[in-house]
Amino acid sequence: MRAFAVSAQDAREIGAVPEQLPSGGFVWLAYTRREFELGHAELQTQLLRLCGVQLVDLHVSDLLNNQLPSHYDYTSQYDVLVFRRLAQGQSERDVSQPGAVLTQPVKRSGPPVLRRIDTSPVGFAVLDRVLITVHPASCSVLDQAIARLLLAHTGAGRMPGAALPAHPADWALRIVNQMVDGYLDLRRELTRQLDHWQAELLSPSTRFNNWASLLDARMALHQLDDICEDQRSAVQDWIENLNAWEASGEDLSSVGGQRGLELLKVRSRDVLEHIERVVHHVRRLEQNAETAVQMHFSAQSNRTNDTMRTLTALTAIFLPLNLIAGIFGMNFEFIPLLHQKEGFWWAIASMAFISVALGLLFWRKRYIARSGR
Repeated sequence: MRAFAVSAQDAREIGAVPEQLPSGGFVWLAYTRREFELGHAELQTQLLRLCGVQLVDLHVSDLLNNQLPSHYDYTSQYDVLVFRRLAQGQSERDVSQPGAVLTQPVKRSGPPVLRRIDTSPVGFAVLDRVLITVHPASCSVLDQAIARLLLAHTGAGRMPGAALPAHPADWALRIVNQMVDGYLDLRRELTRQLDHWQAELLSPSTRFNNWASLLDARMALHQLDDICEDQRSAVQDWIENLNAWEASGEDLSSVGGQRGLELLKVRSRDVLEHIERVVHHVRRLEQNAETAVQMHFSAQSNRTNDTMRTLTALTAIFLPLNLIAGIFGMNFEFIPLLHQKEGFWWAIASMAFISVALGLLFWRKRYIARSGR
C-alpha cells in the first residue's frame, strides 16, 4: 500500500495511513487488490477514525472482484467507481473468462500473431477527503499516476492543466482519463490489424485462408465495444450524480465549491468524449471488416464469372469445328470435297476462318478477357 497527502500546493508520500487528515487537501491510499483483501478490515477502522465513514460490505466486494465490469455506485457519504483499464501483458485471469480481449498485432512481415490484452478493473472509493484506489498487481496505471502526481508537484516540465488536484474526485477522474487514453492509443494497432486483413482479403494474387484469425479479430472488436459501453454507462451515471449534487443544493465545499463542481463536470465530459471516440472507432473498424469480407466474396464471384464466361466462349468457338469434323467423319460414300485433293485444305481453312471470326467477335464483346484487365 502507498499513501500520499495531496493538496493544491504540495504532494508527498507519507508511507502509511495518517492518524488524522491534513489541514488541507486529501489523502490518497493506493492498494493492490491482494493488499486490499488482506487489510480492508483495518482500513475500515482507520476510515471510521478519520472520516466517520465505513465502506459498505457490498462495495468492498466490488473492489475485490476481478471480474466486475465497469460500473458506478454511490451512497450519501461516498462514491464507488470501477473502471476496466487496458494493459498489455499477463492477466490475472484465464483467457476464457469475461473481460479478456484477444487482438492480433501486425508484424513487419508474416501473418499477425495472437496476443493477450488485459482489461483488469481498477476500483475507486471517493470520499470527501480520502481517495482509495484498488489496482491489479504490477499496474502501470498506478505507476504512471504516481509519476504524474510527483511531476505536477515539482513543476518540472509542467503542462497546462497539470496542477495538483484539489480533491479526491478530481484525481480519480484524472486517473480514469489516463486509462481511457490507453484505449485511444490502441486504435492505431487495431487499425493496422484490420488493414492487414483487408489487404489480404482484397488481394487478387493470393487466396485468403486466415478466416479463424479474422474471426478472432472481429470478436476482439466486439468485446472491446462491450467494455467501452460499460465504461460509458459508468461515467454517465457519475455525471448524473454530479448534476444531482447541484440540483439538490447540497454543500459543495468538499469538491471546492461551485467552481470545483464545474471542473469535475468538465473532466467527466472529457472522459466520456474519449470513450465515445473509442466506441466510434471500434464500430467503424467493424464496419470496415464487414465491408472487406463482402468485397472479397464479390471479387471472388466476379473472378468466377470471368472464368466461366471465357470457358463458355472457347466452347462456342470449338462447337462449329466439331460439327465440321463430325460431318466429314460420316461413313458415306458420296460427300462433297471428300474425294478431291483440295478438300482437306478447304475444310482446314473454313475451320480456321470460323475460329478466328468467332474469337474476334467474342473478344470485341469482352466474352474473352483482355490481357491486363
